[in-house]
Amino acid sequence: MKILNVYKSEPDETIQKLVEIVTRDREAESFDLYADSPDYDKLVDMIFEADQTISWW
Repeated sequence: MKILNVYKSEPDETIQKLVEIVTRDREAESFDLYADSPDYDKLVDMIFEADQTISWW
């Protein structure tokens, strides 16, 4: 299972720990919405390639 983690803001310690738990033994990628000028076309492609997408605030 491939999981995509989308971050609206920089993940804190708690979020990082939760991501570790959720993605354990799975293929995982991340996308940072808080970065300067995020590539939304790339994000859409990544969403369709992933089996599951999780948005983290």
